[in-house]
Amino acid sequence: MIRGFFRLLGLLLLAGGFIFMVYDGARWVADQTLQFTRFGQFWNDVNQSSQAAFHAWVDSKAPWLWEWIVKIILNQPVFAVLGLLGIILILVFRPRRPLIGYSRD
Repeated sequence: MIRGFFRLLGLLLLAGGFIFMVYDGARWVADQTLQFTRFGQFWNDVNQSSQAAFHAWVDSKAPWLWEWIVKIILNQPVFAVLGLLGIILILVFRPRRPLIGYSRD
């Protein structure tokens, strides 16, 4: 049951990534300039205080983590981050292959 929930979450993230890809593509057609929505910008638009709290928490635990990993992720396009996270969840929680010649009791 929990596997199905995480696969559903992965599909929703993948759909969100696709929506942002279409949004950025429509903006490219309208403005004739290719400009992607960054993940950090999207997070600020949704809830700015949570990103500041997350930054403070990461700095208290491991300051190098913010500069080398989190900052790089926040500068990526939203469709890439959501799509990659969705694909990872779908692949990790995929159903097991049936064993041929064995029974699962």
